[in-house]
Amino acid sequence: MNLDQLSSDSFAPSGQDADTDRAIGVDDDLAGAAPPDDIDHTDLAEAAPPDDIDQTDPAGLGTGSNLTGGRLILVGTPIGNLGDASPRMREAIETADVIAAEDTRRFLALAQRLDLRHTKRVISVFDHNEGHRAPELVELIAAGETVVLLSDAGMPAVSDPGYRVVRACAEAGLPITSTPGPSAVLMALAVSGLPSDRFSFEGFLPRKSGQRKTLLTELKAEKRTMVFFESPHRIADAMNDFAEIIGIDRPMAISRELTKTYEETLRGTVGSLRDQAAGGLRGELTLVLAGATEVETAPEDHLGEVSALVDSGVRAKDAAGQVAKKFGLSKRDVYEAWLHRE
Repeated sequence: MNLDQLSSDSFAPSGQDADTDRAIGVDDDLAGAAPPDDIDHTDLAEAAPPDDIDQTDPAGLGTGSNLTGGRLILVGTPIGNLGDASPRMREAIETADVIAAEDTRRFLALAQRLDLRHTKRVISVFDHNEGHRAPELVELIAAGETVVLLSDAGMPAVSDPGYRVVRACAEAGLPITSTPGPSAVLMALAVSGLPSDRFSFEGFLPRKSGQRKTLLTELKAEKRTMVFFESPHRIADAMNDFAEIIGIDRPMAISRELTKTYEETLRGTVGSLRDQAAGGLRGELTLVLAGATEVETAPEDHLGEVSALVDSGVRAKDAAGQVAKKFGLSKRDVYEAWLHRE
């Protein structure tokens, strides 16, 4: 059972319980939380740090670390391998006055597996209650409390709850910092073999095919590398939509189970990966799509479709608009190219 299964199966929020503040007793409550059972516990080799790294405070937390008042700390947590838990993450959690977790039960499971010794208050902050939690956390921080905000896995506020809390604290002028942690977005991008100097993170793809196609049409002309999240249950259908809208020749990579025992990255084109995904892919998936090239986005390549629509009775401007929308082009550019065609 991985961390995501902890959320969806044995530790799924049940409404009232997930939204209840908890005062945690170290020996009682932590021992009662069922831990994840397929996390890779391989110890990481301890490397000597560079000379210019500040080692005086393991949880130094950057700017504002010497403040005596309250603050918000966004804490990145492992996305599958407990060996990625940093000393700064541990110290921040163990010294916080309040833990604001996306799912309190998943946090308890993580705390038990990492042997985190905390006796402070743990409350839930998830998508549907973040709006009213934010003012509460602002009051706590303004009163001098240190609040640690964390999601089920990875960095809070990045395709996870948290940005409303951050915004509320920023508007109140309160100190905000973070402890970095593993990122599926950056890891998948780094190992994809695709250009990484400029990229766009698009989050989870829409669940419905029509909405996915609309999004992909809007992104077809994007020249930056793009990163998406997708469920293993929808990957086959999603790849069919990529092939239809983006085309089969665009370079692409799919990473699954990042940081875990069966981590794998598939590299190829949209077409080749569509074929590999036809039978389904298991695990948490991160998709990396190469940006468009000038050749892919040239209006002149699609004038035949404009002419075909015009021949069928569609007004030239409307035909240009339809083709532009389909291929992620400028309506004006397509129309001008059609008017000046040879």
